[in-house]
Amino acid sequence: MNLYEYQAKELFKKYGVPIPSGRHVVSKADLQWDKFPVVIKAQVLTGGRGKAGGIKFANDSKELLEKGEEILAMSIKGLKVRSLLLEEKLNIEKEYYLSITLDRSTKRPIVIASTSGGVEIEDVPDSKIVKYWIDPTLSYSQFIGREVSFKLGLSPEESKQFQDILSKIYALYEGYDCELVEINPLVVLKDGKIIAGDAKVIVDSDSLFRHKDLSENPAERTELEELAYKRGYALVELGGDIGVIANGAGLTMATLDGLTLKGLKPKNFLDLGGSDDIEKVVGAFQILKEAKIRGILINIFGGVTHCDTVANGIAEAKKRVGIDVPIVVRLSGVNEDLGRKILKENGIEAYSDMMDAIKETVKVVN
Repeated sequence: MNLYEYQAKELFKKYGVPIPSGRHVVSKADLQWDKFPVVIKAQVLTGGRGKAGGIKFANDSKELLEKGEEILAMSIKGLKVRSLLLEEKLNIEKEYYLSITLDRSTKRPIVIASTSGGVEIEDVPDSKIVKYWIDPTLSYSQFIGREVSFKLGLSPEESKQFQDILSKIYALYEGYDCELVEINPLVVLKDGKIIAGDAKVIVDSDSLFRHKDLSENPAERTELEELAYKRGYALVELGGDIGVIANGAGLTMATLDGLTLKGLKPKNFLDLGGSDDIEKVVGAFQILKEAKIRGILINIFGGVTHCDTVANGIAEAKKRVGIDVPIVVRLSGVNEDLGRKILKENGIEAYSDMMDAIKETVKVVN
């Protein structure tokens, strides 16, 4: 479960991690602050708030009201802003990065730290990143903080504060069954104090029965995701323009990877699952008709879902839904020959190999 920044900082406060003074705001009536300047932060479960205009500064009450209302009226990456976090503006000297997450390849928690904070850690060169894997049977020890801070080249005073914060976020990581605890940026103020400028916490949803103080956040969905959810489909909207329909999460993700490899950008992740139902296929097309796309790629491996059922569903959708973009199909598995015959009769060529279908998608949309 993803926590909003204000929720994550409440946990930081509980564990003694220093944070800026702030308050959570859910309406324009709550847009009040005593000591200016103030930072206004959109509370959405996605990154890129700053670039999207979801973080602004106000120097007086009038400006706070104007900019607060402006952010509350925004949508960021398709997600409606429903609340804000107001915080004191920090006098920043330096920005670091610090996180603890699970490294699934080693089955151990990993500390990731860098002196290049305030940017996405994926954009930081490996030479500027310090990593330390923690043995879960031994848990956290103070020498870990000393070693990480030494490798970062921190001053003695910074090192002392850094070690204290690292030990506390590890206690939070363990105490709340977290998948991720991240501070970006970890801010060094002009007076030398180190404070968590931002906070991101992901808690294992299966552990929520142990954490009664946390309630499941309502899922934030785009309009397309909400439409799919109401109709019983597993759909995640992405930033591209190629509609994707596949069966099985693994196959759908492989399809997204294949499109990306060939320079195309998928619009969505839509998993039909194992349903052998013509109307389920038609419904998937009805959802994608609402999206802005240049083409549709269908990738089916027939097992529970038979290829001829999908072919009949595609043919029916072509008649009823009125798709006006190119459709490329890959069919493989149970009744694939019959499925290809049905599609050919309806003017659609089907491929047996996924990459051949992807190459054809590149050709027809370009």
